[in-house]
Amino acid sequence: MNLDIDNPVDLEIFRNALTATAAEMDVTVWRTSRSTVVRELLDYSTAVFDKDGENVAQAARIPQHLNSMGSGLLTVLRDFLPVETWEDGDVVITNDPYCGGQHIPDILAFRPVFVDGERVAIVGTLCHHLDMGGMAAGSYSATATEIFQEGIRIPPLKLVKAGRLDEDVFAIIKQNVRRPEMLTGDLKAQLASLGVGEANLRALAARVGPSAFIGGCAKILDGSERAMRAMLGRIPDGRYTFEDFLDDDGISADPIRIHAAVTIDGDTATIDLSGCGPQAKGPINATLASSLSAITFAMLAVSDVDIPANAGCRRPLRVIAPEGLVVSARHPAPVANRVATTHRLATTILGALHQAIPDRVPAAYYGVSYVCTFQTIGEHDERAVLVEIEVGGSGAHADQDGLSAYTYGMHNNSNIPAEMIETEMPLTIVSYGLLPGSGGAGRYRGGLGLYREWRVDSPEAVFSANGERFRHRPYGLAGGEAGREGHLFLLRDGERTSLGSKVNNIPLKRGDIIRLETSGGGGYGTPSERSADATADDVRLGYV
Repeated sequence: MNLDIDNPVDLEIFRNALTATAAEMDVTVWRTSRSTVVRELLDYSTAVFDKDGENVAQAARIPQHLNSMGSGLLTVLRDFLPVETWEDGDVVITNDPYCGGQHIPDILAFRPVFVDGERVAIVGTLCHHLDMGGMAAGSYSATATEIFQEGIRIPPLKLVKAGRLDEDVFAIIKQNVRRPEMLTGDLKAQLASLGVGEANLRALAARVGPSAFIGGCAKILDGSERAMRAMLGRIPDGRYTFEDFLDDDGISADPIRIHAAVTIDGDTATIDLSGCGPQAKGPINATLASSLSAITFAMLAVSDVDIPANAGCRRPLRVIAPEGLVVSARHPAPVANRVATTHRLATTILGALHQAIPDRVPAAYYGVSYVCTFQTIGEHDERAVLVEIEVGGSGAHADQDGLSAYTYGMHNNSNIPAEMIETEMPLTIVSYGLLPGSGGAGRYRGGLGLYREWRVDSPEAVFSANGERFRHRPYGLAGGEAGREGHLFLLRDGERTSLGSKVNNIPLKRGDIIRLETSGGGGYGTPSERSADATADDVRLGYV
């Protein structure tokens, strides 16, 4: 293969080859993983980085992961393991949120790519593991007050050294989790994916030459920077502000302010988060690396052209976020449910940008990962763990209704089929469907949320949940109404008990049913302007 990286066509071929490598790594994780949270829920990501750790290409997986994997890798390289200490065949891992990670269930894994002794790239994977220990099954305690309660933290270290697996590190991790066989399978899937990525990039670099490979990565980043600057230049200059509130932190009932001031100045944007509330006692805090994911996602989401998502996009963005806020938490704040904050931060930034580019920004989507975890306990004390992440309705646009029960925004999860859950767990999915009336009214209606019911078929179980939007509903725009709030119920012996959005280790018995109702998206435009035909369709389809 002879590619001239100074030729735009050849450079695009090269960029697509990098993206294809990330996509093949993605498929490798999917085909070889063990747990339903990875194999069915698809809560994992893969990416390609340049030789210095800047994100160059990524597969179409989780925005929350991908926009922060680069930040995590750069933190590892800057503060813990300089890239000069990495050797051919090494694999570096971490899950510590204060060492470059996201939250404790997510293990980052990176492997360098060498050609003729020269480092040309790094490949990376991130998987949400079924359980990493801690106070609650799934490592999703809703009442943790410090990071030490959330599970085992792995500092940046070499799990594989020059191709040799460190079995002692593996053993320590397995000893501290509830389903070690699942962790082993999923972590080995990550290692297999890294091997595929490393082989592909080594072959590509051998064909184009190491210097051309390195130069091509630099040009790709420069191209995305130019595209982002051009897009920002087409947004009217000005300072745009918006605020929303998180319901609570799981410990107290006090709402938590999320505020963004976005200043567009020519081809740059400054995102000031200093008006956000202080870090919370409960586990809804986000580190700045996690919040940067929400910022990058929001700025890419409003683009009027396709911009390859990589580290170059972030160069025109300046972020102001003093340490110690809920969006820039400091150690040892708990962060298990950090995605509640990043979802809300994304919709807050979008709310601000609506003032500048109203036709490009939809009403708020459900804006939360509805995380529900079960640990079932059998007759002989055998235990199984299920992590579910449900979605809701997306917000309406200026020219169309929102989508119903649709994964949107900061995550890109699938659902776990009922048959898969019932095969692997003593649980039954009693009901599952769209929730009528949950979308916000408007000229265009918000998408509908969903309901899902799990029945316990084991003698005992414990249940935890990390939800949001039970009090502060997804906002509508241009006169549209907010989407309906979420709800969580325990159905026992014919009685229905309302639960909070964040509950921890609730004991359950055989026959108990947990019912989740997720929020719908906000509406767009005045409801009285909705067409008669659209209203009739809503009634006919049972949406209202």
